[in-house]
Amino acid sequence: MKSMTLSFNLDARHHTDEMTQAMQRISLSGVQEKFPAVVDGGKIRLAADGERSTHILKPAPWDVSLSERWHIPANEYLTMQIASQVYGIEVADNGLCKTPNGHLVYITSRFDISPSGIKYPMEDMATLIGKSENYGGTTFKYKGSYLDIAKCIRRYIPAWMTEMEKFFELVVFNYIYANGDAHLKNFSVMLSDGDYHLTPAYDLLNTALHVRDEDFALDGGLSPDMPRSENYIRTGHPCRQDFEWFANEIYLVNSRSHKILDKFMAVPDATRQLINDSQLSEKLKRNYLRIITERVSRFVRQ
Repeated sequence: MKSMTLSFNLDARHHTDEMTQAMQRISLSGVQEKFPAVVDGGKIRLAADGERSTHILKPAPWDVSLSERWHIPANEYLTMQIASQVYGIEVADNGLCKTPNGHLVYITSRFDISPSGIKYPMEDMATLIGKSENYGGTTFKYKGSYLDIAKCIRRYIPAWMTEMEKFFELVVFNYIYANGDAHLKNFSVMLSDGDYHLTPAYDLLNTALHVRDEDFALDGGLSPDMPRSENYIRTGHPCRQDFEWFANEIYLVNSRSHKILDKFMAVPDATRQLINDSQLSEKLKRNYLRIITERVSRFVRQ
């Protein structure tokens, strides 16, 4: 996605009626700092009331308690690019743009909108599993396990084996790249071309750069009933063996799951290059690499 500069300043509109209404149009809770946008004539603007947006804008969060918050857009763009370019994971089209005062804003295309403007039916896993704020409180999207998502994939997707492999690789990626916000609402199923399938990956970022996170976003981890490796019991962190057992639990063929796991046995040179070329500060580049190197070292333990 080509880099562009916004013609308006998101920061200056913080807490204005226009921005509050825009946030509520893209997120019913009104909590996520995401704004519906349209790319019109090479320029980005907020979608008007009643207008179907084609893109989503995500500025740096306004929550000042978040560490290095101004770098979150660059973090998300980098992590999405690593997923796509290094591992071949299908992701939502994305890019970076800037406000007039130079602050970075993450922008992503809406994959649920067709080129002709038709909206594809889509449901996130929280909805499919039956989790909501009414039936789980404000933290409902973190309640469950990745096995719960796998069961939904088998239930709702006819070609579930292919999609299960994609899901499994994304779960491993989120662990290695410290995405502690891979909750139930960040996995979705969409109907297009007459069939249901997983959506492209979205909302990928190294959350450990900004908050103190657990290994998994979901409180049930990979699976609440699955045994843990000796490494997991001893250190409190999973290793490759735990992911191998999880692959078996979600009915993946060993040869296929092992091929996926082999990708994560070291930090690829391409990942290092993308980090080095990113718009993170030099300090955060070092921290990003340190975090994923540590995750890999846990992963490969025997």
